[in-house]
Amino acid sequence: MVKTLARSVREYKKPALLTPLLVSVEVVLECIIPFIIADLVNDMQAGCDFSTIVHYGIELVIMAILSLVFGVAAGNTCATASTGFAKNLRKDMFYKIQDYSFENIDKFSVSSLVTRMTTDVINVQMAFMMIIRIAIRCPLMLIFSFIMGFAMGGRLAMIFLVTIPLLGFGLFLVIRKATPIFRRVFRKYDALNDSVQENVQAMRVVKSYVREEYEKKKFAGAAEDVCRDFTKAERIMAINNPMMQFCVYAAMVFVLSFGSYAVITSQGVEVAVGQMSAILTYSFQILMSLMMLSMVFVMITMSLESAERIVEVLGEESTLSSPENAVTCVKDGSIDFDNVSFKYSTKAERMALEGVNLHIKSGEVIGILGGTGSSKSTLVQLIPRLYDTTEGSVKVGGVDVRDYDLEVLRNNVAMVLQKNVLFSGTIKDNLRWGNPDATDEEMIQACRLAQADEFIQTFPDKYDTWIEQGGANVSGGQKQRLCIARALLKNPKILILDDSTSAVDTRTDALIRQGFREFIPETTKIIIAQRVASVQDADRIIVMDGGRINAVGTHEELLETSDIYREVYTSQTKAGDEDGEE
Repeated sequence: MVKTLARSVREYKKPALLTPLLVSVEVVLECIIPFIIADLVNDMQAGCDFSTIVHYGIELVIMAILSLVFGVAAGNTCATASTGFAKNLRKDMFYKIQDYSFENIDKFSVSSLVTRMTTDVINVQMAFMMIIRIAIRCPLMLIFSFIMGFAMGGRLAMIFLVTIPLLGFGLFLVIRKATPIFRRVFRKYDALNDSVQENVQAMRVVKSYVREEYEKKKFAGAAEDVCRDFTKAERIMAINNPMMQFCVYAAMVFVLSFGSYAVITSQGVEVAVGQMSAILTYSFQILMSLMMLSMVFVMITMSLESAERIVEVLGEESTLSSPENAVTCVKDGSIDFDNVSFKYSTKAERMALEGVNLHIKSGEVIGILGGTGSSKSTLVQLIPRLYDTTEGSVKVGGVDVRDYDLEVLRNNVAMVLQKNVLFSGTIKDNLRWGNPDATDEEMIQACRLAQADEFIQTFPDKYDTWIEQGGANVSGGQKQRLCIARALLKNPKILILDDSTSAVDTRTDALIRQGFREFIPETTKIIIAQRVASVQDADRIIVMDGGRINAVGTHEELLETSDIYREVYTSQTKAGDEDGEE
């Protein structure tokens, strides 16, 4: 785990290594100061002159300034290293997620990935900051103060041999009890974020069904659950502070009592007043170091589960990858499904697709029709290799999709989904997702083909119109047409429309399909639709039912041979006639 996280330090390795060095010098200087003060007190007791006091004063000022300088420098390098580490960690996780397949995303869930890139990274950043500074400073301060305390106080320093093991044992028990609770609470954080994400995305549904109070109660329950676990963990961790305070004051009382007794009874021979003051300072430094060290352990305990969750993301390998000596050229848009079966998970009881055999020629227009859950979308997602087949093979241009370079394959297969997404930016910015080098003329041509240019021209800024995140300031039909135009700019060998004209009227739908036939005749076009009118002029129509191909043929052939197709056509035609009569 440490090795994986350490890779994200990279260019911040220098400040990360420089911080402990600067802290070490700061600690040495701080430990020398009480020693000088002890000598000053002893010399003053012996009746030294003013020049001696000035000399000691200058030494102390220089030591204090140097300690301050090294402390500030350590703080700067620590801040640079820790924030840079967190930046790289988020970047590495984001880049890793970009390479994930849908199967990998399904494994983690979106809300969990968001939590890992925010809350978990912050926890690890804090732990890293403490490790390179406080976790170095405290043990060094402990060791140096311990040595100096024994050198100055002898038997009085024996109190530390009692308090240190006592504190260490108490800290061990606290961490042992708290760790399982933190592990549990982070999983509940994922569930909480999942609830928020679901609620925000479905806000229109929530309001239309007047379920705000229900959602509030559901969220409050999840938040209360997280709060309960955190409170339990914090109560355990809170024991640490009073335990430390008890040991600090017990040690101080012991040193003051027995130290004062030794000074008085020995007349300053065994223990002088200067030594006494130094021992008090060293005892305070030792016990404060232990308190700070306990804080480090608390933070590490909290961040340990976060670190494991981050490493889980970084260590996850995509279930899809380009093979060695991958094919880098797609010959044409022909598609072959050879005895294909597929299920989303190895644990799934039934296949989403089963026994699919289908052969599509390059340039054909293929319609796909079927009820909800008939696996229409699953079928087409195997073409750009968004998933791999469980059995059988899918070929594009005569080559198994698993033999292609993934980027090459997906650049030649353009998909437009029913719920496609637009990103914040101008219309041009969104269109250039299809082709970063597209000219204005090419964008206009693609938009005309997708029947989008007409409404774009009505906007004051036309193609420079700003699109809000998710395309919130355009209608569903406008969003779909922009997504179609974006896909066309890829100039793909295969174009897949997954119910992506559902939000446009039948006239616009017909114009889009007509444009496809006239301007991209060599591109294989696969149109998934709920309306028969959207696919009836296709070269062939595939009827899906329960993950299998029920029938294949032209509109006329299926009316004669397919009960499912005839039933859908009849019901839609009848509905259309009734609407017309009204």
